[in-house]
Amino acid sequence: MKFLRDLLDQQKPLFEKGGKFEKFYPFYEANDTLLFTPGEVTKKASHVRDAVDLKRVMITVVLALIPCILVAMINTGYQANLALFEAGNSAEGWRGGIIDLLGIGYNPGNPLANLLHGALYYLPVLIVTFVVGGHIEVLFSIVRKHEVNEGFLVTGMLFPLVLPPTIPLWQVAIGIAFGVIAGKEIFGGTGKNIFNPALMSRAFLFFAYPAQISGDKVWTAVTDANAPDGFSGATALGNVAVLPTGTDWRAGIDELGISWLDAFLGSIAGSMGETSTFAILLGALVLVATGIGSWRIMTGVFVGSMITVFGMNLIGSETNQLVNMPFHWHMVLGGWAFGLVFMATDPVSASYTNTGRWIYGFAIGVIAMIARVINPAFPEGMMLAILFMNAFAPTIDYLMLRANIKRRKLRYEAV
Repeated sequence: MKFLRDLLDQQKPLFEKGGKFEKFYPFYEANDTLLFTPGEVTKKASHVRDAVDLKRVMITVVLALIPCILVAMINTGYQANLALFEAGNSAEGWRGGIIDLLGIGYNPGNPLANLLHGALYYLPVLIVTFVVGGHIEVLFSIVRKHEVNEGFLVTGMLFPLVLPPTIPLWQVAIGIAFGVIAGKEIFGGTGKNIFNPALMSRAFLFFAYPAQISGDKVWTAVTDANAPDGFSGATALGNVAVLPTGTDWRAGIDELGISWLDAFLGSIAGSMGETSTFAILLGALVLVATGIGSWRIMTGVFVGSMITVFGMNLIGSETNQLVNMPFHWHMVLGGWAFGLVFMATDPVSASYTNTGRWIYGFAIGVIAMIARVINPAFPEGMMLAILFMNAFAPTIDYLMLRANIKRRKLRYEAV
């Protein structure tokens, strides 16, 4: 490490003001702070000193995402190996070549085989996300002449987890470019964005390329060329949404042969990092314990969703079985849990007043369930609910602050 530190120090004069590569200082600084802690610290007494800075906040979120990342790779490989193993087929292309070279096989009962096969889908998406999105961040930093911060670290980790494993890599590049530019940089960069950049990226792909991010086959990493006859990678929500009139909602889940425990642990088809509610809850514990994620927002989303689903269950429906699905199933299917823990709690795009966080979270929960249930063509809702409330978060906080000021004035007038 000392050799690396000395090497960076030797190159630093070239990137500082007056140096040969002065305009590329943000690129140098980004690599320096990624490898080491910042060399400059606050010294004057007018500042509050705290061990928690932006870098530590972002790293904490990444640590909270580790369970989801591991399950993403294991379950992606498991779903692919299960389909291939039962049909006696093997993966095609460069992935199949690597698997054959390693000799790990396609046995879904082998955790290592599942992990390595899943990694061959997850890691390319992650790499493309950071290469494209990271360079865009550096480009804007160079143009604006300010340092590269760690804001994209979390965005880059979140985006691959909300994508299906079969997503084309060129779409990953376009999606993250749109999210970083339109979702963050046009507002001024990290700390100034109104919308969650990772969700903006996914929303763009959903509406621009719906065939590659929805449907009944995109959720399992098996191509049409080597897919077994009768294979379907449909999600449970998608199955329930298209049930014929009069069919019980359980039929859509029973058709896939999954249990509630399967859905809770994450051994079902879906976006790579959203399938395991258990892994997501582990991340939630980290975020709440460290104070990074707002428990008020999480609770608000939970309560709003639960009340909405209970109300729909009381009304019932013969034509839309999602109306009849109980809440304990809604919470383990789709992106509800992932959105509640990692997306809704984004400190930049969410409400920052305590009362506002309750309102913000509750509204997300209500809107997410309404969008998921009422619109069978889009059996999800969490993504759109969070983006919708991102737009209203500043207004909510403004109203809460005005109300607080009014209460304080009345209090002082009474004295």
